[in-house]
Amino acid sequence: MPRGRKSKRRAREKHSQARSEAQHLQDAQAPVAEEEESLSSPTPPLGGAKSQDEEKPSTSQASLSTDFSCRTIVDQKAILLVQFLLCKYNMREPITKEGMLKHVIKKYKEQFHEILRRASELMVLAFGIDVKEVDPTRHCYALVSKFQRTSDDRMRGEEIMPKTGLLMTVLCVIFMKGNCATEEDIWEVLNVMGIYAGKKHFIHGEPKKLITKDLVQEGYLEYRQVANSDPPRYEFLWGPRAHAETSKMKVLEFLAKIHDTVPSAFPLLYQEALRDEEERAQARFAAMLLTGAVASVRSGANFQGSFSHL
Repeated sequence: MPRGRKSKRRAREKHSQARSEAQHLQDAQAPVAEEEESLSSPTPPLGGAKSQDEEKPSTSQASLSTDFSCRTIVDQKAILLVQFLLCKYNMREPITKEGMLKHVIKKYKEQFHEILRRASELMVLAFGIDVKEVDPTRHCYALVSKFQRTSDDRMRGEEIMPKTGLLMTVLCVIFMKGNCATEEDIWEVLNVMGIYAGKKHFIHGEPKKLITKDLVQEGYLEYRQVANSDPPRYEFLWGPRAHAETSKMKVLEFLAKIHDTVPSAFPLLYQEALRDEEERAQARFAAMLLTGAVASVRSGANFQGSFSHL
């Protein structure tokens, strides 16, 4: 083949390859950009919800909006850090400050704590998971679920479920509304988060099916018709599995983290959560006593049986 023709063919091949690589890069960046826009939304996800006593967080929605808009680099690094944390968890590799600095933070080391704080907020909102330092000496971190799985709540190989963050939000609205929230209450808050019934969400899929069917069938939510409503209206309550696997205090901690404050900033909800913790402790103690009594009776029966042949 003449040299000129070969040169033209190589040029066309290089041009085609470059165009293909550019397209792959664009395709890879598109979902990241979409995720960044959604996850770094300046509006607190429970900004539209009010409790019966009209409690409000100590940090205003306006200040949060300003803070997010002026710290775009921090937000971008926080998104990347979330991806890094999920990757490390899925690969069952230790999560360390050194690794975060080397692979994600890089030249923004001075903003490490702020980036980590933002990433932790995103982990809570999207997955219902806290990022906690478990070894201050070596700066090792662990993912801690808002739903009880082990004695110390530390996640040990469980699958990370994107629906957990959405579920925590719904449970929080129910708690704030006096332990029973109408469907309108729920969607008012979710719409603020950019989640709409019938519109597919890039994390949660079709949210109406997830909330009214999947989470109900799994026992996390109770979905029932409002009494005497015509046309029929519906309301949500905590399901038995939610009562078993989480608590009002954990849900209140979730709300507090969203607003960058502490649970006691919501005094009435905090008092109710404390009462719930006390009732749970009493129930556990009673169960321990009952278990001990049953074991004692069985032991006595076995002791008597051993002498029955005498």
